[in-house]
Amino acid sequence: MNLPIYLDNNSTTPVDQRVLDAMLPYFTNKFGNAASRNHSFGWIAEEAVDKARQQIASLIGADSIEITFTSGATEAVNLALKGTFETYRAKGNHIITCVTEHKAVLDSCKHLEKIGADITYLPVDAEGIIDLRNLKAAITPATILIAIMYANNETGVIQPIREIAQIAADNNILFFSDATQAVGKIPVDVREDGIHMLALSAHKMYGPKGIGALYVRRRNPRVTILPQIHGGGHERGFRSGTLNVPGIVGLGEAAALCADAGAGEQSRLLYLRDKLESALRKIEHTYINGDQSARLPNVLNISFEHVDGQALMMAMKGIAVSSGSACTSASLEPSYVLKSLGLTDELAHSAIRIAVGRFNTEEEIDFTIGQVTRAVEHLRSISPAWIIAREANNSSK
Repeated sequence: MNLPIYLDNNSTTPVDQRVLDAMLPYFTNKFGNAASRNHSFGWIAEEAVDKARQQIASLIGADSIEITFTSGATEAVNLALKGTFETYRAKGNHIITCVTEHKAVLDSCKHLEKIGADITYLPVDAEGIIDLRNLKAAITPATILIAIMYANNETGVIQPIREIAQIAADNNILFFSDATQAVGKIPVDVREDGIHMLALSAHKMYGPKGIGALYVRRRNPRVTILPQIHGGGHERGFRSGTLNVPGIVGLGEAAALCADAGAGEQSRLLYLRDKLESALRKIEHTYINGDQSARLPNVLNISFEHVDGQALMMAMKGIAVSSGSACTSASLEPSYVLKSLGLTDELAHSAIRIAVGRFNTEEEIDFTIGQVTRAVEHLRSISPAWIIAREANNSSK
């Protein structure tokens, strides 16, 4: 077992060696521009892009022509939200989303509000799930888009996607889902799920950073969005710019490997996560954050009362975890996702997110259990708040 142990796989994942091997030729002898249609270098690059497009489409149940390559999920989210608003604003200006969405969605919505959009931010319950009655009640004649993430990046909570999609379909509203954390970890099928647009990223599923994709449905209904990056009309006009061929090849190979791993890898991750969770639950005054059934198989978000999350991470020698989203964990403010679930500032500050991945082993989980347990015990032994709470509890018995 090598240290440090990486257990922050919702933040990013290591590139699988098989992915890297697939990418390397496209940095060197297969370096052509996929838009160069006049010679073999361009044809070879275009063929690689087409193959990757099919690999990604196969993973999510789409047609290859419905895949638009972007620089990552953040750009895909921006393209979906802003492109939809600009296209359909003559029909309406209302968008429904959720308070626990990734900042890419929330900040895009804040921008759209400045240019005339009306945004409804649905609350979640204590488990992190929206109430479908609230969703139905929020719909107006001006509603053009519902944007609800598939699975939360901090808690792993999975929203009732098919029920949301049915509500959208019943009201002739487009449905976009940020599925960055879900694709490659659990089965996602855009047709069966009823999703019209979907964002994903390579670096969340053992591919390279800097490449992602947006699925845009072509029929039943045909979705049209205006581009946000102009200059050449690449990607069916949705996203201009020279294609990142090595990155695209990497995303395609990563998607294919996830498809091959399938249910077996999901079961392995679930076993490791549940073993870790079961052991850590034995520590008194410990709380699991978010729904414990509708949840990604690899994620554990856990709070230890009277233990500061940042201090805990520093006390756990040789283990890399997170205090929340990698996009916001540098902030001193408690996680807005956990606060939306109704956690106090103290419990939100005490939370850590552990995300198991493809390359983690049972030996590493056993080591982590010991490290976390010892760190919590040590920090509580020097915590005045914990000592006072224990004394109060003992005196009341």
